Amino acid sequence: MTDSRFNQQVVMITGAASGFGQLLAQRLAAGQARLVLGDRNEEGLRSVAQALRNTGAQVVDLACDVTREAQVKAMVDAAVNTFGRLDIGINNAGTGTPPKALIDTEEAELDFNFAVNAKGVFFGMKHQIRQMLTQGNGIILNVASMAGIGGAPKLTAYCAAKHAVVGMTRTAAVEYARKNIRINAVCPFYSPTPLVTEGLGLSQEFLAQGSPMRRLGSPDEMVSAMLGIIDPANSYLHGQAIAVDGGVSAY
Repeated sequence: MTDSRFNQQVVMITGAASGFGQLLAQRLAAGQARLVLGDRNEEGLRSVAQALRNTGAQVVDLACDVTREAQVKAMVDAAVNTFGRLDIGINNAGTGTPPKALIDTEEAELDFNFAVNAKGVFFGMKHQIRQMLTQGNGIILNVASMAGIGGAPKLTAYCAAKHAVVGMTRTAAVEYARKNIRINAVCPFYSPTPLVTEGLGLSQEFLAQGSPMRRLGSPDEMVSAMLGIIDPANSYLHGQAIAVDGGVSAY
């Protein structure tokens, strides 16, 4: 059965060339959403966008480095210029650096994590909210992490940036609650996306030991939760940092 929740909704997704962003784009396109996709990996982004167009989806793709405000704004502008509005903004682009003790973490690693993970979300919300204020409604989902609501040993810079995402989400939710703009964050546990499989240098078996389920969450499980959060019918879910973690936060 086709998922009709997002029929003709205009959805912007950063970090859409792989991982959660790619899968979100695929699932939303199957539900007849109209998509504006961005990623700094231009070749990967073009491949994802073209594959979706081949299925009949309406897709705009733009190279987007989320550390550059003008490029993030350009995605919002593209949504409005092409489709007339922006219904849902998903600030998904994220990165990390190899595990390292706090005292060994360099300033450049801290700056890199904040530039992508925190500033990228800030720029997204800033311009998404401005547009949503003009049209009178909208939904925003920021992809944080379990490292945004708890400690993450050896991942100080990443953890700090993801805590910033949660803080900005909650602040924006309070500021715009009366403006019919619904804002939440999702906080996934480890999932076998490129950020985890290529970036951490730790085995999936090792990471799975941190979950009561003793396994990682699949990208499909994570994306299913995200789609539930942005479901237009979920209209009273607001200002939350929602753990999708196999029970980690129950400890």
